Amino acid sequence: MVGIITYGVYIPRYRIKVEEIAKVWGANASDISGGLGVFEKSVPDLDEDAATIAVEAARNALLRRTIDPKDIGAVYVGSESHPYAVKPTACTVGEAIGATPDMTAADYEFACKAGTAAIQTCMGLAKSGMITYGLAIGSDVSQGAPSDALEYTAAAGGAAFLIGRDDPIAVIHKTCSFTSDTPDFWRREGQNYPRHGGRFTGDPGYFRHVEGASRLLFEQTGKCPKDFTYAVFHQPNAKFPQKVAKNLGFTPDQIKPGLVVPTLGNTYSGASPIGLAATLDIAKPGDTIFVCSFGSGAGSDAFDIEVTDTILSNEFRRDAAPGVRQLLENPVYLDYARYAVHKGKIVMQL
Repeated sequence: MVGIITYGVYIPRYRIKVEEIAKVWGANASDISGGLGVFEKSVPDLDEDAATIAVEAARNALLRRTIDPKDIGAVYVGSESHPYAVKPTACTVGEAIGATPDMTAADYEFACKAGTAAIQTCMGLAKSGMITYGLAIGSDVSQGAPSDALEYTAAAGGAAFLIGRDDPIAVIHKTCSFTSDTPDFWRREGQNYPRHGGRFTGDPGYFRHVEGASRLLFEQTGKCPKDFTYAVFHQPNAKFPQKVAKNLGFTPDQIKPGLVVPTLGNTYSGASPIGLAATLDIAKPGDTIFVCSFGSGAGSDAFDIEVTDTILSNEFRRDAAPGVRQLLENPVYLDYARYAVHKGKIVMQL
C-alpha cells in the first residue's frame, strides 16, 4: 500500500493586499477581490526562491517523522519558477536534507500540476520496490507581469510529500490523469512573465480537465463525491475550485479546509499540494480526501486518499512542524514598491 509517509509546507511571511496592487494601476480593488475571491497573497523574501522554499518544505516534512534521509531514493521538484534553466533544483534539495548520492533526481514542469506529477512518479517507484521513499515537492515563486491579471494572485509557497509503503499516514488508493494540448497559459524560454489565452482559461482549460480527471477517477473507483470527507482542487483563485466542486457534487464544507487561496494566493505548483496539506492538518483516521490538480497546457491529476491511524500515532508528530493555517498567521505586509523589489520587478541599487 503506497501512501504519504509525512508532509511539510513552507509559506513566506510577507504579503501584499490586492487593494495595494489595484491602487497602483488605478483598478477597482473591490471588483478584483470580489471577482477572484482573493484578498492578499504571499511574497517571497529577497533571498527566497523555488529552491529555498522546496528545501524548507522538505525539512518540515522530516521534522514530523523520524526518517533516515539516506533511505530517500528519489527527489522530484515540480515548479514553473526553477531558479536555473539548466541545473536541477532537486539536486539542491537532496543535498540540503542529506539524501544519499545514489538517489534519482529531476525537476518537473507542467505548469501548476508538476507537484502532483512528482507524487505519481514517486508512487510508481515505491510500489515497484525500486526505492524505499520518494520525495515529491511542488514549489513556486509565481510570476505575474505588472498590471496583468495574474499579478493579483501569483504567490509563493510549496509543499513536500514523502511517498512510500512503510506505514503511511494516508494511503493513496488510486490516481489517474486527464491531459490534452490546450493553449490556455504559457511562457517561452527567456521570457520573464507568462501569457494567457483568456478564452481558453475557464471551460476549455480548467473545468474540462479537472472535471475530466475527477469523473475518470469516479468511474475507475466506483466512488462519488459523498464517499469523501474532504476535497481539494487546484486553486488559481477562489471562484474556480468552488464552482468545479459544485459542478461535481461536492459541498462547501468538503472543500473548506483546503481552500487557502483567499489569503495565500495562487502558488502554482504548490497550490493543490498546500491545499492537501491544510486538509491533512485537521484530518482524522478514516477520513477520505479527494484531490484534483490542474496544470495549464493542459492536464489534471486526481487522487483517492484515505487517512490511516498512523496520523495520530507516536510515529508521526503533526505538531512538530507548522501547519498551513499557522504559516498564514502574523504576516508582514508590503507596499507595492517593496513588493516590486522582492519580486525583482525593480532592482535596488546598494
